[in-house]
Amino acid sequence: MQGRLNIWRRWLTRGLAGGLVLVGLYAGWAYANGNLHTVVEGELYRSATLSSAQLQEVIESRGIRTIVNLRGRNAYSAWYREEARVAAETNVKLIDLPWLASRELTDAQVAAFFEVLADAPRPILIHCRSGADRTGLAAALYLAAIKKVDEFTAELQLSLLFGHISLPFAPFYAMDETFERLEPSLGYPDS
Repeated sequence: MQGRLNIWRRWLTRGLAGGLVLVGLYAGWAYANGNLHTVVEGELYRSATLSSAQLQEVIESRGIRTIVNLRGRNAYSAWYREEARVAAETNVKLIDLPWLASRELTDAQVAAFFEVLADAPRPILIHCRSGADRTGLAAALYLAAIKKVDEFTAELQLSLLFGHISLPFAPFYAMDETFERLEPSLGYPDS
């Protein structure tokens, strides 16, 4: 009996270790890739904050006409100055929205986001620092309110697939709470 338990423990340990290695490899790939993903082809893309070279390539390859920066205006940071420079040089509209991943969005912040979407030339690139939390909420809101997708598809934008940890004790769970609060107004009344 003890021998069987040891075999099961060994397999369980190997399975967990293998799973952690796969998660680590995926996280490394996403980091190197700028966590860049297509939300709706030709309309909306999501990413982490990109280097100026990465941003230039994304603008050219996807025809980006608007960047929505969810980190807010930060003129004292090198990343922001570079992003603003690339946007100006490529005639791309740069919009700054100061969202905090650790706080639920207010109704006014959500309304301002939808106003931005209504007027922004497409395709749009939305980003935050890691492209996981604030960007996940923005992509989920876009899919729910603009594209009218089902709840599961919208909520998938706030998932581990994009680096978001959707657990109540996680520091960025406020993004999940914001989406849950807004679900009835997004057309998901039975959630």
